[in-house]
Amino acid sequence: MYLFHRKTHTEELIEHLAANAPNPTPTELIKRIYEAFDTTEMQKGIDYYLNRNDIKRRQIYMYRDGQRVVDIDANNERIPSGFHKILVDQKTAYLAGEPMSFSSRSENQSVLELIDDLIGEKWEDMLPELIKNASNKGKEWLHPFINEEGNFDFMLIPAETFIPIMNVKTNKLTAGIRFYNESEDIVRLEVWTDTDVTYYILVNNQIMLDEDEELNPAPHFTNADGTEWRSWGRVPFIEFANNNERIGDLFFYKEAIDAYDMLVSDAQNTLEDMQSLIWALKGYTGEDLGEFMENLKRYKAVSLDLEGGLDTIRAEVPVEAYQVQTDKLKENIFAFGQGVNPSPDIIGNAPSGVALTNLYSLLDMKASILERKFTLALRDFMWFLAEYCNISGRPSFDYRDILFAFNKMLLTNEAEIIEMAEKSIGIISKTTILENHPWVKDVALEQERLQKEPPTQL
Repeated sequence: MYLFHRKTHTEELIEHLAANAPNPTPTELIKRIYEAFDTTEMQKGIDYYLNRNDIKRRQIYMYRDGQRVVDIDANNERIPSGFHKILVDQKTAYLAGEPMSFSSRSENQSVLELIDDLIGEKWEDMLPELIKNASNKGKEWLHPFINEEGNFDFMLIPAETFIPIMNVKTNKLTAGIRFYNESEDIVRLEVWTDTDVTYYILVNNQIMLDEDEELNPAPHFTNADGTEWRSWGRVPFIEFANNNERIGDLFFYKEAIDAYDMLVSDAQNTLEDMQSLIWALKGYTGEDLGEFMENLKRYKAVSLDLEGGLDTIRAEVPVEAYQVQTDKLKENIFAFGQGVNPSPDIIGNAPSGVALTNLYSLLDMKASILERKFTLALRDFMWFLAEYCNISGRPSFDYRDILFAFNKMLLTNEAEIIEMAEKSIGIISKTTILENHPWVKDVALEQERLQKEPPTQL
C-alpha cells in the first residue's frame, strides 16, 4: 500500500543517481551504493579503542621446504597498548567532563527551560558518546524523531550504518541510507529523503521493497493520535564531524602505536626465550639430544669424550635500546595524537598555570576543531527542536537564538587561581570571581549562600 501517488523524492533521487549508470533498476542502484560503502577506517578506530590492535593478529612465520608457514612453536606475545583509548577519553573528558551550557542571545530564560525539559539529561549523557564515536570514526550521526507518544526524541546512528548522499554543489545532505543486519542473511535498508522513507530488504544478495511495511514509502512520523502523517521537510539525520576531513584521530598516530606494540611484544618474546638455555656440546658420546636432556635432568651429568666440552649460551637483551625506543615512540604517540602525557615526570607535582596551559595546548587545539563542527551540528539539532515545537503547539522559538558552550575541563593549579581571585577583590565583580573560582560549580547557589553566611574574604 502506498501513501503517495506522486513521484517521491526517493524515486527522483534514484533517477538522478541512475542517470550515468547502465540502466540499473532503483533497487539495484541502492544495492550498489550499499555494497560500495567502505567502513574499514571507521572499524580501525573502534578496534583500537577496544584494545583490538593489529598486534593481536600477528603471526610468526618460518620457512620449511622453501615455503613460508606459521611457526606454531615460536613464542608469539601479542601485547596491545591502550594509547588510542587514553587519547580519545582525554578529549571526551576535556570537552564533556562538565555539562554543556545553553544560552539565549535574547536572554529568554523560558526557552532555555523548554530546551532543558525536551532534551535535558539525555543530551548530557549522549554528548560524550558523540565525541567518542566521532573521534574513533571521523563522524557520527544523530537522528531526531517524534516517538509514538508524540514527544520529541533522538538517537545515535552509528556512522558505519548510515550512508549519506550529498548534493555536490551545496554539500548538503539530500538523502541517506540507514541499514542494519537483522540476521546473517537479512539486511534491512531505509532510504530517507526530506519527505519520506522507503524500506527495503536484502535477502540472499537480492534486494526488494520490504513487504512487511504497510506504508512504503511512508512519511517521517504521525501525530500522537496517528491521524495525520507528516514529514520534517529535511532529511532527519545530523552529522557530528570530528574534523573537516571526516577522519578519526587514530589516522594520525596508528603507525606509532603499531611500532610500540611490536617492540613491546618482541621484547617479551626475547625475555621468554632467555628462560631456556642453549647448550653447546662438543664430544658428546650419546646418540641423540633427547638422551642428553634426560641424563642432565636425572643425573645432573652427561658423558663426554676427552676433548669434549659443555657450554651454555644466553641471548642478550638490549635493554637500553628498548627503553630509548619505547620512550621515543610514546612521546611521538602523545605528540601526534595531540594529547597530554599523564606521566608524573611530564606533569610534575604542582605545575604553574602557564605550564598547564602549555601542556594542554595540543589537546585544546584538537578539541577546538571538533567543537566548531559540533556547534554547526547543534544548530541543525535546534532547528528540529524548534520545528517540533511548531508542530506540537509548544511555545515556538528561533533556533538561531540559542548559543552553545563546551565547559572544557583541564587540570588547574587551584592555589594559584585562588590567590589571583583574592588579589582581584575590588578590581572585578564578585560574580566574576565566583565564576572562575575552582571550588564553585553553581554561581547562583553560591551567591545565595553568601547572602545567608557571608565569608570573610569575599
